[in-house]
Amino acid sequence: MHQPNAILKGGPTFQLTDEDRIRFIADTTTKVKILKGNRYEHFEPTHTTITNNNQQLHVYTWTGYTYVAE
Repeated sequence: MHQPNAILKGGPTFQLTDEDRIRFIADTTTKVKILKGNRYEHFEPTHTTITNNNQQLHVYTWTGYTYVAE
């Protein structure tokens, strides 16, 4: 099990809980998309890190969403 190394900031609060926002991302230099319901929430890495519970977390910022194709 990997330790969390990223935090997702911004976006709709009803889509992502606090538990969803702190996570492990294998390559912290790439964009990520998180499936929530019928859409993907998109996040881009920033050059910022924060300390949370003695862990260094890379900050990602929300850039938008796309719907799942059917």
